[in-house]
Amino acid sequence: MLVRAARLFPLIGASHLHCSYTCSVRHTLQWRLRPAAAAAAVGRGLKSMEPLKASQDSEAPTTNPPADVVSPAPTDKEKTPAVGLLPGETVVKEGKASILFPSANEVFYNPVQEFNRDLTCAVITEFARDRLAQQGVKVVVPGEKERVVVSLAEETNEADVQMEEKNGAEEPAVTATVGEKCELGLRVLEGLAASGLRSVRFALEVPGLQSVTANDFSAKAAALIARNAQYNGVSHLLQASCRDASMLMYEMRGKKERYDVIDLDPYGSPASFLDAAVQAVSEGGLLCITCTDMAVMAGNSGETCYSKYGSVSTKAKYCHEMALRIILHSLDQRAGVYQRYIQPLLSVSVDFYIRVFVRVFTGQATVKNSASKQALVYNCVGCGSFHLQRMGRRTINGKHMKYSAATGPPVRPECDHCGQRHQLGGPIWAEPIHDLPFVQKVLSAVSGNPSRFGTAKRIEGMLSMVTEELEDVPLYYTVDSLSSTIHCNTPPLLQFRSALLHAGHRVSLSHACKNAIKTDAPPAALWDIMRCWEKANPVKREKLSETSPAFKILSTEPSLEACFTVREDANPQSRKRHLTRFQENPQAFWGPKARAKASGGISTDLQDKRKKCQNKRKNQITDSSQLKNFPCKRFRQGTCTNGDKCCYSHDLEQTNEEKTE
Repeated sequence: MLVRAARLFPLIGASHLHCSYTCSVRHTLQWRLRPAAAAAAVGRGLKSMEPLKASQDSEAPTTNPPADVVSPAPTDKEKTPAVGLLPGETVVKEGKASILFPSANEVFYNPVQEFNRDLTCAVITEFARDRLAQQGVKVVVPGEKERVVVSLAEETNEADVQMEEKNGAEEPAVTATVGEKCELGLRVLEGLAASGLRSVRFALEVPGLQSVTANDFSAKAAALIARNAQYNGVSHLLQASCRDASMLMYEMRGKKERYDVIDLDPYGSPASFLDAAVQAVSEGGLLCITCTDMAVMAGNSGETCYSKYGSVSTKAKYCHEMALRIILHSLDQRAGVYQRYIQPLLSVSVDFYIRVFVRVFTGQATVKNSASKQALVYNCVGCGSFHLQRMGRRTINGKHMKYSAATGPPVRPECDHCGQRHQLGGPIWAEPIHDLPFVQKVLSAVSGNPSRFGTAKRIEGMLSMVTEELEDVPLYYTVDSLSSTIHCNTPPLLQFRSALLHAGHRVSLSHACKNAIKTDAPPAALWDIMRCWEKANPVKREKLSETSPAFKILSTEPSLEACFTVREDANPQSRKRHLTRFQENPQAFWGPKARAKASGGISTDLQDKRKKCQNKRKNQITDSSQLKNFPCKRFRQGTCTNGDKCCYSHDLEQTNEEKTE
């Protein structure tokens, strides 16, 4: 009887059941069955064609309010449903969400990605603010005061302040707050939800949402999502779904069924989901993509990168920004198949993963510009100089646009500076990777309400660096790699930036690398500055090989006289203010975690695994006298000069026995 009820329950509307029978069946399914049976029963229901509506688990059915009326906020009683912990479960708290999480590794969860989730909530909030403002709906965020535009400049523009006051004078009659269902709001899909933490945070922290669909192919994960939605009191907003993410998005390709926001955060590469994602997002909708396969995108496996993203990655110092541009190229290429194109809003690289936020539009005329937005990269294997070759050419003639093939290559077979060969990488996205006005809005919101996110300081520091980056300069150099090429000591960052500014070039830092230099100066100007620095800090040229890049670069006299006097504008505002600009280690061994196991086996502790797999000696030697039991390798090679004072054994018989073994 219980199993039959479990199969029928997801198909029966809550309004068609008597209250007493509904409560009895639900209570029996959730608490009296064994945990595994309960998860399986819920999982079978979640595999229906329609996503499981979490509102079916609420005590009373919900009704949809009119378009101009916002649903009332749930009471405290509704926000604290009677959901208990199953055996082995713990409660994980992040932001405003409290997630039930199993102790076994059945569902993936990485606490280090809190920065990723905080940034996503901030971006979607500003996207909803802009989107709903066009429909006369005002977004209200708890703790947010009157909007103040954060400027990194030392002087404030009074005209901008007056414009802000003017814009804020007329307030819309309809408001949308967090935790409330807005009929004019955004429809959000998290395709790979795992425990549902991200979706629950959307429902609790992002205002102006109509619905949030948290999907996962794992039945155990989907059942956990439904329980977490009820535990956090967001059943009226959050729907759990147990579907293949690609199939779910393919089925929602209709113009009236598309999602306004699609978030994909897979374990590894998102390549298999991109084609469906660019079709299932609405006109002007937001795609949020995470890639954690940085080894592939950073040049360790260029052929694998090409098979997944249609671009060859190269090993270079600018690999982290190149990874961002590779995923943007892949998104634009797949969107172009359906006469759609992308507009990047924000693209960030954080150590072992990258995160991009793009809007998707439809327009056949604009799609034709795609070829001119992509570029191949010629990278010198000797000195690291690089040149970009656009794949298409666009010429504007009055109101007409002419498209033609690009001409090239921009380099000779050998590098002009060191004489080494070039590697060919790409194609990559060669246009700006950020929308600075939008980034400024997100930065203003986060800095004006620092208590909203646990990683607000890191978000403020990173976005501040993003606003300072040169938009039209792809990729970057690093000061340490330039110095390493000619074997000299590294010039201070401010002095090198000042030398570029004195020479009449633009320069900025990059959020993707601490020692990065983004500049519009050609490679010849960079090497001239390094030659001038080497004259003040000479290297031993007699030790340089005549075939080395350093010998050839230093054999040429500089064509300019570099000035290393530090300028005031060489130090950016984000650096002056000592903002947290780069990733801080939140905990020991904080890297990528183990993939969730379908069997739910408990994962081995990282330290225990290292001791088991990496220690060559099971019994660590604490007494140096015990080293006499091991033969001396230098003595065996005839190079040991310690004689009897050597702490290792010089016994020839023991050495010969080791050779025999």
